[in-house]
Amino acid sequence: MSSESRREREPEQRREPEAEPAKTEAAKTEPAETEPAKTEPAGTGSAGSAQAEAAAPEGAPAPGTAAGAEPEGPVYADRCYRSPAALAGGVMLLLLAAWLGTDALIEGVSRTRVIALSGLLCGVPLVVAFTLRPAVYANAQRMRVRNPFRTITVPWGTVESLQSGYSSEVVADGTKYQLWSIPVSLRARKRAARQVERAERAASKGSAPARPTGLFGLGGVSGGDDDATPKRAPSDQAIDELRALALENGERGAAQGEVTVRWAYEIAVPALAGGIALAVLLGVF
Repeated sequence: MSSESRREREPEQRREPEAEPAKTEAAKTEPAETEPAKTEPAGTGSAGSAQAEAAAPEGAPAPGTAAGAEPEGPVYADRCYRSPAALAGGVMLLLLAAWLGTDALIEGVSRTRVIALSGLLCGVPLVVAFTLRPAVYANAQRMRVRNPFRTITVPWGTVESLQSGYSSEVVADGTKYQLWSIPVSLRARKRAARQVERAERAASKGSAPARPTGLFGLGGVSGGDDDATPKRAPSDQAIDELRALALENGERGAAQGEVTVRWAYEIAVPALAGGIALAVLLGVF
């Protein structure tokens, strides 16, 4: 055999073994591709909990919550309804009582001092009861009415009606309770009715309503967007807000219960004791 034929065959023999490693590598990778993937049980690890949450239906309650429990929403502070005029009047009366009582205790004789103490013991609780104490607190579950001598807790599920005639009232479980902190002002109603009439008359003419300003309301300025809204007296606005809360939350489970009444002994007992002492002193001496 010639040397040229040997040289031609040598490259072929050298190339053949190079193809074998490629085959062996392909053979090694094929079982890895066909090997079945291992899956963890559904109840183990974070992956199992994620799969369980994904498999749960949309309407099912979230894990860790009761089946019939309502989702907890944001908690807000109670709405408070009080009379600014009553607060101002109460503060002035207390300042007057403190001034007169201090003067009687310092400058008066023994009988005058005893009468002054009895009068303060009787009068101060009454002033606080009828001016500073009345308030109405409302949240998503109930309405708490704080009157001069009683505190009534009314769940929204028991409210039958809220009325604002000559006085503000709530009817719950067949019983009517007064809302001392929301007094009705007929003057405020008439003023609101005049504003509504003025706005309607200006709207019929195609001009913006003018609200009275200046000294004694003699001036007039063209109204803005606030004049387009219907005017209501403060007491009527408060009753409207309470009605909206009752309608919105009356069917909730947390708004059910019984009406509870608690007497304000911290007000009644000192006032009664001071009144009895004052009557005895004035009758004996």
